[in-house]
Amino acid sequence: MHRALIVVDVQNDFCEGGSLAVAGGADVAAAVTELIGQATPGYRHVVATRDHHVDPGAHFAHPPAEPDYETSWPVHCVAGTEGVGFHPNFAPAVASGAIAAVFDKGAYEAAYSGFEGADENGARLAEWLREREVTEVDVVGIATDHCVKATALDAARAGFTTRVLLDLTAAVAPHTTARALEELREAGVRLVGGGARRVAPDGPDAL
Repeated sequence: MHRALIVVDVQNDFCEGGSLAVAGGADVAAAVTELIGQATPGYRHVVATRDHHVDPGAHFAHPPAEPDYETSWPVHCVAGTEGVGFHPNFAPAVASGAIAAVFDKGAYEAAYSGFEGADENGARLAEWLREREVTEVDVVGIATDHCVKATALDAARAGFTTRVLLDLTAAVAPHTTARALEELREAGVRLVGGGARRVAPDGPDAL
């Protein structure tokens, strides 16, 4: 029985300067890297998820269409672009070999949960974890109110004892974050820490 760390979408387009930047994203990337680099972080495995879009349909609001920032979004994390890459603050963790697998999601449709993705061998996240006798997961990354939430909910549904380390997440907006935290509590997910590292003011101007 082992614990794994799931690092959600710590990518250039979700950090400051990206096309769908979340305030505090770069700080989260650095803090997650620091956690992974500790001598005894308590994780048998560390995995990462990544938005990896080719043509996800209505998930993208192509100009002149305006995104609603809940179900439609500015173009982001497109395969082959700089935006899809992991943020430089997360690079030391990747370079160290600590990331055992990367699960890409959302090539041709909207996908928020890391459990919708697959690694380079086609393995799904739940399958990968079970094969390694993982029973507990901690979820961190971007964004608290969207992909972190979806990943944690799916982890709980799949039978994993699940925690979200809120101090190692960044959120899009207060109203969606409050709703997300309530959903997580109701699903039996344990929320650890004081809250998302940064929460942007409501509205697209904050992104």
